[in-house]
Amino acid sequence: MYMQGDTNQNELQRTMKGRHLFMIALGGVIGTGLFLGSGFTISEAGPIGAIMAYVIGGFLMYLVMLCLGELAVAMPVAGSFQAYAAKFLGPSTGFTIGWMYAFSWANTVGLELTSAGILMQRWFPDVPIWVWCLVFGVVIFSINALSARSFAEMEFWFSSIKVMAIVLFIILGCAAVFGFVGFNGGQTAPYLSNFMTDKGLFPNGAQAVLFTLVMVNFSFQGTELVGIASGESENPEKTLPRSIRNVIWRTLFFFVLAMFVLVSILPYQTAGVIESPFVAVLDKIGVPYAADIMNFVILTAMLSVANSGLYASSRMMWSLSKSKMGPAFLTKLTKKGVPLKALSITIAISGLSLLTSVVAAETVYVWLISISGMITVVAWMSICASQFVFRRRFLAEGGNLEDLAFKTPLYPLVPILGFSVYGLILISLIFIPDQRIGLYCGVPLMIICYAYYHFGIKKRLKREPASSEKGAAG
Repeated sequence: MYMQGDTNQNELQRTMKGRHLFMIALGGVIGTGLFLGSGFTISEAGPIGAIMAYVIGGFLMYLVMLCLGELAVAMPVAGSFQAYAAKFLGPSTGFTIGWMYAFSWANTVGLELTSAGILMQRWFPDVPIWVWCLVFGVVIFSINALSARSFAEMEFWFSSIKVMAIVLFIILGCAAVFGFVGFNGGQTAPYLSNFMTDKGLFPNGAQAVLFTLVMVNFSFQGTELVGIASGESENPEKTLPRSIRNVIWRTLFFFVLAMFVLVSILPYQTAGVIESPFVAVLDKIGVPYAADIMNFVILTAMLSVANSGLYASSRMMWSLSKSKMGPAFLTKLTKKGVPLKALSITIAISGLSLLTSVVAAETVYVWLISISGMITVVAWMSICASQFVFRRRFLAEGGNLEDLAFKTPLYPLVPILGFSVYGLILISLIFIPDQRIGLYCGVPLMIICYAYYHFGIKKRLKREPASSEKGAAG
């Protein structure tokens, strides 16, 4: 291996199995972005454009995962791409990406808990939203505090529910599209009639596809979790490559076929104004309790994201602190190998973001989502850049490509293409009013992190060796 983690008692334990890793990667992308955000994509890009946006977004995700695969198999550490960025792009870049990513996920946990509480209002309208936020927060914190294995097991079942729901939806939807299942009110099978719009292939112009591509890529947030989980998985050199290869094609399969069903049954003009296009399709087909079924599936998706976010943020904080880029007390582990203090800090930040989303729902809530999306794109760019530098350095130091258990194909095209296209997506945020706030807040945050590292962390790291030398001399 190019870089191995320590194996002493102050290290995370490798207790996750291959099935856990696969479901963490697969379940990470099947969330509210698909169940709720797909309606916006359809209404803006049109039927053909929506499918194209998900195909292109999936392809870009594939490029990132190919880069992450080589890095994570060669260096299976909990800090994942933060550790890679620090090693190959510079400590200040690793520090900035790591803390921005950790806070981004902590905020996301609060947002998902709030959304879950809002969904519960459908069944329990008299129970305040904050009660459900508290209940769900305690549950996922307790699961994560037990062990990494308990987190992985819960995520496995959360993801299984989402995957089964998508598979059943695709089967039932395709049967309805081609006339094997009837519609409410005696509507005839649409076949491919909704693909023909009176405004051509792209009813709102080809540029609409590019703008929705930004939102689609945010839907794929979570695939990088497989890299973080590799630090606590059994036999990562075997399970990681298999998980990465399988998850890419199955994700594209689920997303593209689900979008095909949606655009075939729903006219694009109405898709953006309904709560969930999945509910609308099931209602049209006449599935009993369609709204309640999808409400449960979406609730599961939100709790899955919150569960994964709590895990990702705490491990990132632990990794940063282990590298002396954070408070030393965050490196403490329980007997089960859980960074409980990092976990507690994460849930505390989540509580603050939950509070702001309630107090200023129309402003802060949207800001936090936009910033999280922007940070995700920056993290993916860092993965591509890290792999590019890693491979060059590996070969320069006399490494043999045959020694790499997972190799990114078509090097250096894959990392350069991934980095460049995501860079364009980042720049395109300027032209999307609703997403512009991500840059307005995200860029200053990056500058603050870089400045803090150079004027705080870097100086402290320089003083520590000097202090230790004096102690040894005394």
